[in-house]
Amino acid sequence: MVDQGKKPAGEGAGGGRGPSGRPGKDRPEQDRALPALFRPFRLRDLTVRNRVWMPPMDMYSVYRHDGIPTQFHYQHYVSRALGGFGVIITEATAVSPDGRISPCDVGIWNDEQARAWARIAEDMKASGTAPMVQLNHSGRKGSSGCSSMGHINATVPVQEGGWQPAGPSPIPYGHMDTPREMSVRDIHQVTDDFRSAARRAVQAGFAGIELHAAHGYLLSEFLDPLINKRGDEYGGDLSGRMRLLVEVTDAVRDVMPVGMPLLVRVSATDWAPGGWGLEETVEVARVLKLHGVDLIDVSTGGLVPGVSIPAKPGYQVPFATQVRNQALVPVTAVGLITRPKQADRIVRKNQADAVEIGRAALREPYWPLRAAYKLGMDREDIHYPEPYARGAYGISR
Repeated sequence: MVDQGKKPAGEGAGGGRGPSGRPGKDRPEQDRALPALFRPFRLRDLTVRNRVWMPPMDMYSVYRHDGIPTQFHYQHYVSRALGGFGVIITEATAVSPDGRISPCDVGIWNDEQARAWARIAEDMKASGTAPMVQLNHSGRKGSSGCSSMGHINATVPVQEGGWQPAGPSPIPYGHMDTPREMSVRDIHQVTDDFRSAARRAVQAGFAGIELHAAHGYLLSEFLDPLINKRGDEYGGDLSGRMRLLVEVTDAVRDVMPVGMPLLVRVSATDWAPGGWGLEETVEVARVLKLHGVDLIDVSTGGLVPGVSIPAKPGYQVPFATQVRNQALVPVTAVGLITRPKQADRIVRKNQADAVEIGRAALREPYWPLRAAYKLGMDREDIHYPEPYARGAYGISR
C-alpha cells in the first residue's frame, strides 16, 4: 500500500480547488485556487512555474557525430518551452565521447557543445521554462546503434564510428559487446568528466543539473548487484556500489552555484529477481539528500534485459511515492501519465511533487496549455505566449 499522507522536507506539493471545484472570475485574483498541477514549485533559489515537466528523451539526431546539438534540438526544446512546460530536462548528454549511448548523441564535453547548448537554454528561459541538463555516461550500453546507422540493440563496430564500451564488470547487456572492466583510474576519470561537464552546464546557463543514474547506464550499473561484481571499494555491499554515484554527486555539487538545484534520476527497480529494488533506492535517496541532491526523478527498469515490466498508466507512481515518503525528498513521477486529470491527481494527493509528460509531449508540444484549460483554469492564468493567446483553448473561432 502507498502511504499518501506524508510530505517530504522542504516545499510541499499542495493542491486543491475552490469550493465549486472550478476557479471563478467573480472571486479576487489572489483567491482563485490553481490546480495542484499548476502551482509553482521551489527548489533552492529556482521557482518553477508549474509541476508539468518534460523528462529526458533521447533524440539520436546528431548526424555529424560530434555531440553538438543542432537546429533540430533548438526547435525541439524551445517549442515545448513555448508550450508551457515548467521544467524541460534535456536528453542524456554525454560527459565524454565514450559516454555517449550512440554516435548520434549530444554531449557537453567541450566548449563548442556548451556554446550550442547556451543558445537553446537562453531561449527556453525566455519562454518561461527552467532548462535542466541531464549528464550521462552510457557505460556498458554505450556505442549502440541508432536509426540513421543501424545496429539497433547492438554495438556499432569501431570502423563505423563505435568504440568498446566500459562498465563496472565484464558483463554485456543483451547481445551487445562485452564491456571492458573499468580500473579505479578509469572510475576517477569519469568523476572528473562529470565535474567538467557540470562546470560547462553552469556556464551555458542551465537552471539545474540532473545526473542520470537510471536505465542501466554507468552510474546505475555500479548500483545494481546483478551488473556490478567488483571486489574493490566500488563493489560489494550497497555502500561500495553507491560510492561512484556519491563521488560524482559531490564533484558536480562542488562546481554548481549554491542556489542551483541538483537532481538525480534513478530506476527504483530493475524488475529482476535478486536485483536492484525499492529498499536500496530509498537508502540511496537518503544518502544523496545529505550530499546536496534536491529532488529524485523516479523511473524504473532498463538495467537488465529480458525482464517482464507490468506497464500500465501510472505504474511507476507508487515507486515515486515511496521514495518521497520514506526518504523525505521531493520526487517526480513518470511513465504513461498522459491525461491532465491523472497528472493533477498525482500532485494533489502528494504522490509526487511534479509529473513528467514524455511521449505525449512528443505528440503534443503544447500539452500543458491544453491541460490547464481542461483543469478549468481561467485563460488569464494560463501562460500563453503572447502571439498565441488569440488561439487559446476554449476560443470558438
